[in-house]
Amino acid sequence: MAYMDFISAVHKTTDRDYLARVNDPEYPKGKAAELAKKWGYDYWDGDGGSIMAAINIIEGRWEKVARAIHEHYQLPEDAKILDVGCGKGFMLYDFTKVLPNAEIHGIDISHYAIEHSKPEVREHLLEGRAESLPWPDDYFDLVYSLNTFHNLHTYELELALSEFERVGKRHKYLCVESYRNEAEKANLLYWQVTCEAFNTPKEWEWWFNLAGYTGDHSFIFFE
Repeated sequence: MAYMDFISAVHKTTDRDYLARVNDPEYPKGKAAELAKKWGYDYWDGDGGSIMAAINIIEGRWEKVARAIHEHYQLPEDAKILDVGCGKGFMLYDFTKVLPNAEIHGIDISHYAIEHSKPEVREHLLEGRAESLPWPDDYFDLVYSLNTFHNLHTYELELALSEFERVGKRHKYLCVESYRNEAEKANLLYWQVTCEAFNTPKEWEWWFNLAGYTGDHSFIFFE
């Protein structure tokens, strides 16, 4: 298990006003979080404290991440790839630009996200949960998850991580939100609208070891 940072360069392109996020007059933090955790229109395409729509419409935003992952793991041209927490499939779509012959799959809890996903990859996406992945052992050349596992409750984490480990043959990578000090913890609390598992890096590593997760990981910090 290694620390591999594919995400921070993309993460840092978003400007964040933490106080404005909490004190938004129309969507104060509590209301924004309540709407976001329904995983419907308000989270993906509405104005309820979500930046998902603004992020996803940037063409090729995730292509640089997909390319970096492919180059690091030296994936075969016909690689089987799974995105756990795929949302609307934008990352998988950008993976098809890097590996046009890959067999791609995605799974997400949001019925709305799957229904309104990127048309080019929609047939490869399933509605479902990270704790119950409907694929056989060691099926995928790469299993990855970006900003999903911190949205699970603690009682769901061990099983979800175990499933993540189970379906991947070799290469596995996940990125989660974390904090290293009280300032970053406060910023995370101010900014997030869906996070349930608030863990330091040491605590995340405890979860990884508990679940037998052997893949790579990185953390997003709100500095």
